Amino acid sequence: MAAKKQVFGGPYTSRGRVLSVSKAVRAGDFIFLTGVVPRVGDHPMTTGSIENQTRVVCETIKATLAEVGCTLDDVVKAMVWLRERADFAGFNKVFGEFFPVEPPARSAVLSELLVDVRVEVEVVAYRPLP
Repeated sequence: MAAKKQVFGGPYTSRGRVLSVSKAVRAGDFIFLTGVVPRVGDHPMTTGSIENQTRVVCETIKATLAEVGCTLDDVVKAMVWLRERADFAGFNKVFGEFFPVEPPARSAVLSELLVDVRVEVEVVAYRPLP
């Protein structure tokens, strides 16, 4: 009998603390990534423009997807949290660079984030099991 879910990534740390989250989880043909904030090493990236922070987030998502055998083309849904409404245009420009053709469905909301960053993105990918 196949496992109900498959967890990817080792312990997820922030500022030296182990967080109770999985980097990514496969459930059937879907892969769910934990919300990604811009990070420099083990710390949130608290400086930089929305464009810089979005680029770091998208590169992290791309790398995590590669770890589970997926690409950005497999992303079917993105959920976005922005700290400020004025950041949407800059976020959207960079996000579009990573998803230039057939972008995923997407929701975006304004929110006070738990760490001092400008953006958080969570994605769901679809890649059928062989």
